[in-house]
Amino acid sequence: MALIVQKFGGTSVGTVERIEQVAEKVKKFRERGDDIVVVVSAMSGETNRLIDLAKQICDQPVPRELDVMVSTGEQVTIALLAMALIKRGVPAVSYTGNQVRILTDSAHTKARILHIDGQRIQSDLKAGRVVVVAGFQGVDDKGNITTLGRGGSDTTGVALAAALKADECQIYTDVDGVYTTDPRVVAKAQRLEKITFEEMLEMASLGSKVLQIRSVEFAGKYNVPLRVLHSFQEGPGTLITLDEEESMEQPIISGIAFNRDEAKLTIRGVPDTPGIAFKILGPISAANIEVDMIVQNVAHDMTTDFTFTVHRNDYTNALKVLQNTANEMGAREVIGDTNIAKVSIVGVGMRSHAGVASRMFEALAKESINIQMISTSEIKVSVVIEEKYLELAVRALHTAFELDAPTARGE
Repeated sequence: MALIVQKFGGTSVGTVERIEQVAEKVKKFRERGDDIVVVVSAMSGETNRLIDLAKQICDQPVPRELDVMVSTGEQVTIALLAMALIKRGVPAVSYTGNQVRILTDSAHTKARILHIDGQRIQSDLKAGRVVVVAGFQGVDDKGNITTLGRGGSDTTGVALAAALKADECQIYTDVDGVYTTDPRVVAKAQRLEKITFEEMLEMASLGSKVLQIRSVEFAGKYNVPLRVLHSFQEGPGTLITLDEEESMEQPIISGIAFNRDEAKLTIRGVPDTPGIAFKILGPISAANIEVDMIVQNVAHDMTTDFTFTVHRNDYTNALKVLQNTANEMGAREVIGDTNIAKVSIVGVGMRSHAGVASRMFEALAKESINIQMISTSEIKVSVVIEEKYLELAVRALHTAFELDAPTARGE
């Protein structure tokens, strides 16, 4: 008998028929003797519908009132799922984030969880009930409804699992696990049996959309075993855990992530003096623009060329800010490029294997793919390339690191 927190996303509860299917799945776990807490999102498309309604009133709705409005989406889902379970003879009760007392800060539309009072849920579990909790929402210390931002239901699920000391947190979605890369790009992509929190966090931050980054951070911090599963297909999924298995079969690389939403900016001919990086990036940060990769080159005339990447949505604003900075500093020119992409290899095996980066560069060179920027960490190497070569690069790297072959992971 185990305590399991199960989270079902919007597509998993997108229709009444699918909610009925979820109820059947939860019933099977309950009949096995497990204690079950279910976290659900709003029905697919509902949050967007509610936001659109708000924007018909005003272009920029007051965040507090927007939270009050969009939180109703999950309230519908929890009630429907509880009804579906009760109809099947499974005792169930539904709770909003406020009723559970998921305490957050007061940052409306992007609140962070501070504390969860698990006493009410524990009492219901002892009484034999399945507890259905609204994801994505909480309440601040003044009683205001808050929401956790896009993908916040994943975070709710993991946070509840941590608070309740659950044996496992299961994230049900429209894929059957975490793959070595996107199967739509590489047909031979393989589902991973297991991946570490560290690797999953890198994969999520680098473009893999399977899990929300904050939920992986939370799971790693509190060591909550996470399992990614398909909502309506049976299978073991992928376990995300703290353990790093020391084995001859352990792959050097666990996966390849990529991101098309990149843009590159370069300011040329600025003085190579102390504090120059801050003078360039300070105004970018002040404009609430996040910088990703950075490269600085110093010329013989003691000037420097400074290049960095931003999200493509931020490119126009970043370009304006950088041009103002260039005028103030007397820089030679500012240039930009939106036709780039980032490709990354990720794996804890890099810690014990030399030559991983050179192997990556060799594979790209064989395909005549030019590398524009390079960034490394202990378990990842990222490169910026022309966007038109993205899929070719991913396929080449997938083959070069033997991820095509099931034997590469000891299967």
